[in-house]
Amino acid sequence: MDEVRVMVLPDGRVDRINAARFLGLAPKTLAEYHRLGKGPASRKVGGRRFYQLDDLKAFVAGVAA
Repeated sequence: MDEVRVMVLPDGRVDRINAARFLGLAPKTLAEYHRLGKGPASRKVGGRRFYQLDDLKAFVAGVAA
């Protein structure tokens, strides 16, 4: 598997664009997952949606299983 480079903030947060890159999805797809209540857990901070890197890894592990 190729290595994917994403920007992770010091507290482990990842913005939607980087989260989508990590998951191999388009940012709009990730937004739609949130709207439908599926996909990785996210939190809204300052009007923007963020994902914890650990939550993204858990989501990938759950999808792959």
